[in-house]
Amino acid sequence: MKNIRNFCIIAHIDHGKSTLADRFLEVTGTLSQREMKHGQMLDTMELEQERGITIKLQPVRMEYSYKGEAYQLNLIDTPGHVDFSYEVSRSLAACEGAVLVVDATQGIQAQTLANCYMALEHNLEIIAVLNKIDLPAADAPGRAREIENALGIPKEDILCISAKEGTNVKELLERVIDRVPAPKDIGAEDETRGLIFDSVYDPYKGIVAYVRLMQGSLKRGDRIKMLNTRAETEVIEVGCFRPKYETTTQLNAGEVGYVVTGMKSVVDARVGDTIWRPKAWHLRDELRPEPLPGYKKVTPFVFAGVFATDNDQFPLLRDALEKLSLNDSSLTFEPEQSSALGSGFRCGFLGLLHMDIVQERLEREYHLDLIVTAPSVSYQVIKNDGTMLTISNPSELPPPAHVASILEPWIKVELLTPKEYMGALMQMLADRRGLSKNVSFLDENRVNLHYEVPLASIVIDFYDELKSLTSGYASMSYEFLDFREGDLVRLDILVHHEPLDALAIIIHREEAFHHGIKVCKRLKEIIPRGQFEIPIQAAIGAKIIARETIAAYRKDVTGYLYGGDVSRKNKLLDKQKKGKKRMKMFGRVEVPQEAFLAVLRKDG
Repeated sequence: MKNIRNFCIIAHIDHGKSTLADRFLEVTGTLSQREMKHGQMLDTMELEQERGITIKLQPVRMEYSYKGEAYQLNLIDTPGHVDFSYEVSRSLAACEGAVLVVDATQGIQAQTLANCYMALEHNLEIIAVLNKIDLPAADAPGRAREIENALGIPKEDILCISAKEGTNVKELLERVIDRVPAPKDIGAEDETRGLIFDSVYDPYKGIVAYVRLMQGSLKRGDRIKMLNTRAETEVIEVGCFRPKYETTTQLNAGEVGYVVTGMKSVVDARVGDTIWRPKAWHLRDELRPEPLPGYKKVTPFVFAGVFATDNDQFPLLRDALEKLSLNDSSLTFEPEQSSALGSGFRCGFLGLLHMDIVQERLEREYHLDLIVTAPSVSYQVIKNDGTMLTISNPSELPPPAHVASILEPWIKVELLTPKEYMGALMQMLADRRGLSKNVSFLDENRVNLHYEVPLASIVIDFYDELKSLTSGYASMSYEFLDFREGDLVRLDILVHHEPLDALAIIIHREEAFHHGIKVCKRLKEIIPRGQFEIPIQAAIGAKIIARETIAAYRKDVTGYLYGGDVSRKNKLLDKQKKGKKRMKMFGRVEVPQEAFLAVLRKDG
């Protein structure tokens, strides 16, 4: 075990993690030049290669000789976007060290700080690295001072590398061997415990669990038990990642590898569970082993309805979500029924990019055609009798007379921006009910803004507006704070006096009027005219706060008159008016599905 090193690479998005991982594979000879025909070898998903971002953590085992000894290096490449921070936390739990990569041209970004604090919470050895020193815009001394000021890592300890050119990559590997501690064996060898940090569903092999073995060993034919789900199975195959699956005779304590369980039910081998093999299998029900500290259950705060365009695909959508949630454990879902869109699921996500990636993966990997409604957040409702409900769908909100208060989620936002954009950003945050907590300068040009903001106000277009206001230079990270009481109301949209559940929204009272006007105007453009007048209204309870009217088609009933007294004309118009009134009393408006989609896609 003393020659095993488990480490991961953490960084902000697009700072060169995956390119550095490629250089590690080259330096250690894990893959030949011929095999490395394209870059980002650990970004195995087609979607990752297209978008140039890492979505899933990806482990790989490398062998390296240093000072006359052979070392086994287990590397986990992690995503950099804030929406995938749960993937990063799982990687950190399986490692003893982390390589923190900072772009020498851009310097520290918000997610760099967030990932570094996360690594410190796990007591990992952090090795700071400045990447892209080959670029003309690189400012290594300035960025090193920035890291020292922000994170307290001495600038002399920061290694300057170029992952693209391969400069100093070998020195970095040797620093990992010197500074990252070897894994510790935490118990007796005849008992086995391992942490599942990821899992995938294979149609032929069943569930394949990615495991960091903490004690003991595992080989083919061993009987194992999951400590949380209580499921039992026999190991079909064990192996390591190079980066494809490579079968080995057994996995030993301290190693990272995969275990083919053969389980077909996706609920049996959850991420964060502990694989356990007792000394004697017949004693398995009598012993009460301690599960390894897994991960705190992730709580999604962005919700959206996911529906198949063809309702016959509902069972396929359910199977696809079950399999995808095994691979992406931060995705949650529950059935939902919509009068406009049919049967579907209410899904919980960690952010908008996460939602976009899940939709894309469902459509590509499972060949589904989907409709995704506008994102919303979850609320806590305290009723008059003191009971508390958590709702993610406005239709679940009890009548106003039964509600004592509504609490909305607030988040802590950290923004790193050049100082010239500071005023515009502060104004944008103030418009979204943000509270300023702290402003600090990293150096003479860069500002770190700390704000507390309601999650609902940043969930739709905040990130896009942030990038356009700051010409793409600002970065952000956020984390959940708490639920706070707010002056929140349910805004209903009524078409011909009938509420449309799919367009109801929980919103702050101050914003309700503008949102109501916007939706009414949009529906007026989309809903086709009928034979009678159609009112479109936005209402809070019984109070109408906005209205638009779709005028009725009218036949020119007086067209054939060629003269005579005006009373003949009025008589015909009155008769038409009575007919329209009778029609309106019995008429129902069919709202086309495109109307829901157009409103949902353009606006929350």
